Amino acid sequence: MKKDEKLKKHERLAMTKKARIAVIGAGWWATEYHIPFLKARQSDVDLVAVCRLGLDELEHVKQRFDIPFASESFLEVIEKTKPDGVIVSSPHVAHFEHALAALEAGAHVLIEKPMTVKAEDARKLETIAREKGVQLLIPHGWNFTHYMTAAAKWFANGQIGELRHFNLQMGSALMDLFAGKPMEETAEHTFRPPASTWADPKRAGGYGWGQLSHALGAFFRVTSLDASTVYAKTGKSPTGVDYFDAVLMEMENGAIGVVSGTAAVPKHIGPHVDMRLYGDEGSIHLDLERELLELRRFDGKDQIHPFATGEGAKAYSTKEPLDRFVDICLGKVATNDGDGTVGRRTIEVLEAMYQSSEQQSEINIKEQK
Repeated sequence: MKKDEKLKKHERLAMTKKARIAVIGAGWWATEYHIPFLKARQSDVDLVAVCRLGLDELEHVKQRFDIPFASESFLEVIEKTKPDGVIVSSPHVAHFEHALAALEAGAHVLIEKPMTVKAEDARKLETIAREKGVQLLIPHGWNFTHYMTAAAKWFANGQIGELRHFNLQMGSALMDLFAGKPMEETAEHTFRPPASTWADPKRAGGYGWGQLSHALGAFFRVTSLDASTVYAKTGKSPTGVDYFDAVLMEMENGAIGVVSGTAAVPKHIGPHVDMRLYGDEGSIHLDLERELLELRRFDGKDQIHPFATGEGAKAYSTKEPLDRFVDICLGKVATNDGDGTVGRRTIEVLEAMYQSSEQQSEINIKEQK
């Protein structure tokens, strides 16, 4: 059989099979987004198992979504159902052990943000996924958009030359969440975001882990550099997690820039992300609040990438990363715009940010590898 005929046969098989997917961590986000999405795609998805702590809550999820197998043990879920893919949406501090078990079993893994809460763990997951030949996908929703792809292509093609300076800013309407209060928008949801995940400094609560991870994921989707040093200050919420983040960062090529985040945005405004990259041949400006992406070059050969109204910050995509993940589990060709490298680079910066804020000193990421 010729090579192209084999490829066509493989594609036909991918179209006829179903992806067997398990969900580990069935709380607020999974029951509102992940699980309903998987159930809506029943033509090519079998949601084979669910895992969460709390027998009553687990049984409720199992019955509500008609899931054939449920267990409080993530190892039992993986061993008994042998899924093609695993979605990890457990509390931040549990991401590493859950993803590690799934990867070692040979499953593709979609792991919610933050990928891990230790850079060493992020590097390990990135390495294991590569060695096992499976995909690790972090669903940074904005990364899977046409405008982020366009910005990444401009950067990769050298349209701004060598990166020299950058500004990255994100704001969210989440002062309630990081103060340990019920999140206003989730009043009618099955489960609500628990303070133990979002507002406890001992369990990776705070704006950096919970929100700035989105902006950093976008930054590392567009650029292709590791960070080298970080110096940071943070402002605290009533529970002691960070409400406000201010970071001075240097990249491996010597570029310097600032990263900032705030939870103090009014609820009726919604999130915003603004990224400006300055090189020795031009600049890229991406403003999701104002739905703007532009390339400005020293030679005047500027470009404006079109935005449709409503495609900006408020149109955060929960569906596209899941679609890509299912396609990966089916063996289809699918671009992973939130891979382990994006995740690892993000966690290296966040870990260094918190260390720097606590120690009041610059953190050298290279020395920690």
